[in-house]
This record gives sequence, structure tokens and C-alpha cells, in this order.
Amino acid sequence: MNWSERDRTADGDVGCPVSLYLHFPFCVQKCRYCDFLSGPADEAVRKRYLRALEREVLLSAEDRSPLSVDTLFFGGGTPSLMSGEELEHLMKLLRESFRILPDAEITMECNPGTVDREKLADFRRAGVNRLSIGVQSFRDEELRLLGRIHTAGEAERCFLDARAAGFDNISLDLIGALPGQSSAQWMESLREAVRLSPEHISAYSLILEDGTPLKEEADAGKLLPVPEEELDRKMYHDTKTFLAQHGYHRYEISNYARSGFESRHNSGYWTGHPYLGFGIGAASYFGNRRWSHTRSLVRYLELLEEKSGGQSSSGPDAFGKRKGGLAGVRQEVPNGLYEEEELLDEKDRMAEFMFLGLRRMQGVSEEEFEKRFGEKMESVYGPVLRRYQALHMLERKAGRVFLTDAGIDVSNAVMADFLPD
Repeated sequence: MNWSERDRTADGDVGCPVSLYLHFPFCVQKCRYCDFLSGPADEAVRKRYLRALEREVLLSAEDRSPLSVDTLFFGGGTPSLMSGEELEHLMKLLRESFRILPDAEITMECNPGTVDREKLADFRRAGVNRLSIGVQSFRDEELRLLGRIHTAGEAERCFLDARAAGFDNISLDLIGALPGQSSAQWMESLREAVRLSPEHISAYSLILEDGTPLKEEADAGKLLPVPEEELDRKMYHDTKTFLAQHGYHRYEISNYARSGFESRHNSGYWTGHPYLGFGIGAASYFGNRRWSHTRSLVRYLELLEEKSGGQSSSGPDAFGKRKGGLAGVRQEVPNGLYEEEELLDEKDRMAEFMFLGLRRMQGVSEEEFEKRFGEKMESVYGPVLRRYQALHMLERKAGRVFLTDAGIDVSNAVMADFLPD
């Protein structure tokens, strides 16, 4: 990377640690609601991808002192499809290429049906200390609707196996507002999640994304309707109340945790923490620059295998392909690996500080805003702040600005007003 000298301290390291994200795009089968950059592939393709991913890590680490890393996240797709041996090898390479701090949070997304107790123990020994288990529902009929490969019973077994394997920091993902779902049915999943007593729960409302089977069936009138907005909001507020009664505080719009178990990696995205992404479609933010990788699996394999003198790839690209590229932007990695790059100016960074920070329940600090940008928040966003305060959607207290419950209900509209014209 073109690591800017002004982002380094005198000893060559950056002024603060960075987060790492590694994208593993493969899954057993594509879920019916999913529009992520993911899809099934055979073992040979998965192994080629891992070799290419390792090559990218090595190339990015050449000719510079190692960066300190405080969080590491394996996302997908289904990274828990990796074997324990594959993960151990990848972790060894990452430790050789970066200075992973002793207390680093290392998270892996995990899907029930892809692991057993032994494999989870292998992940734990390799260094993973936080699991994010994609349960989505504890009702089998809803899991079938979503196209998940597991049952509610298998999701519970996955959680118990993780505990037995030594994981003491586990998050469960749930999706609500499903077609035909009632408030009582949603609460059934929440109760089952709380019964297992994870440290963290992510609770999202389903979004019917274009190009997914669920969206196509909904448009064709083949599905029961999703809950109306009023019911969706009731389910959201009931979630907050119910989880608070069981010791989970809402720290971000869709995320709840027991004290001390908030996701450090995701919190970094909301606070402007620098991060580096590896793998297809991965995004990075470093030194006021943001860039992203090619979304083409074929292109990614071709570039990294060519760079390492390996085989070239051929055949259909299961994940799609975008035109364009930024040939020559990075010198340590192959030309064409990066498709998009932007340099954020001061207005862009101010806007991101506001609309990402407002996702958190503690909101944004007026003192921190002035420290970062040399201007008072009031002088930049005064009219917007006053308008939403008058509408009781924003509150200012003790030097912080945060969304009220009414503001959270229309958070996208509120946060959009902080974007530059």
C-alpha cells in the first residue's frame, strides 16, 4: 500500500492500531434473502482462494514495519467452512505480517451446520476468541423460508459446542420482520436466544434486496407480506425492552451486549477507526483514503496467482464482475486488484463522523468533533442539529449528540441530512 508517512509515528508505525477484515466468500448454499458477495464453490476453488488471500496478505506486508492490529474479523460467506488447519496457517501468516496485539478481538462468523465441537476447538486454539453465530431464527419454518441449512436444534447445538470448545464471547444474529411473522413469533426467537445466554445479540429487520429469491417471490405475490411499519417498529421496541430486562444494553441501533462485550471491531467502523480489508470485495479505510477490491472471483484469482507465478484461473465467475479498475494505484499488489478509491476531504470526514457515530446510542462527542476537525459541531451542523432537536429526534446532553427513540425510528432520514450536498 501507499502508506502515507504522515500516518506513521517516528518509529515507523501508524499512530494507532488498525482493524483487519478478511473476506471468505464461500458458503454451502446461498440464502434466499442474501445479496452479499458470496456463493457456493467446490473445495478446489476454496483452497485456491485461500492461497490467493495469503499471497495478498504477504504482498501488502512487504517493505514496511508491521502495523499493530487491535481487531481481526473473518467474514463472509461462511468462514467457518475453513478447516482448523487452514485457519491456523492463515493466522500464523497474519501474525508474521502484522503486530497482532495480545488483547486483540479476533472474531469469526460461524454458521450452524458447518462446525462441530472439535473444529470449534481448533478455531479457538488458532486464536479466535469471539464467535458470531448466524442463527437468524429459532423457528424451523422461518429457517426454511430464509434458505438456511440448519434447524433450530442445530443452532442450539452449535452454541453449546462453542461453549464446550472454550468460547466465552459469543454473539447470536437474528433477523425479524419476516414475511408473515407475528410479534409473538419474533419474541419466541428472542426468548430462545436469551435462554442460551450469549454475550451479544444482533437483531436486524429483514430487508428484501433486489435480485434475491425472497424479493422476487414477494414481488410476484408468492409470499405473505412483511410486517407493516407500525408492527415492525413495535417489534423493534419490544426487542429493546425485553433484552434490557435480561441484561443486554442497546449500544448501537441493532446491537445489544452485556457490559464489556460490545463488538470492538464493528464499533471501529462507527468511530472512524482505520481498517484494512483482504479478499474479493473487501473495503479499506486508511489515511483518509477508502478503496475496495475487485468483486470478481476470477479476476482476483488471476491477479494473485499471476503475481505469485501460480496457475491462472478460468471458468465462470460465480460472484459477478464490475468494469473499471485503478491500475497502478498500489505498487505492492497486482494492478487491477483495486476497483474504486476515493480521497475523503474534510466535509466527507465530518459527515461520516456524524452519520456513523449517530448509530451508537452514546452518539457523538462535540469535544471530539472539534478536536478532529478544528471547528465546533454547532458551527458546521447547527441548523440540522436544531431542526431535529425541535422534532425531538436528536438530544444534546453532557457534550454529546445522540438519537432519541423517535429519531432511531427514522434514523436513515436523520443521518442523511449530515451528508454533504
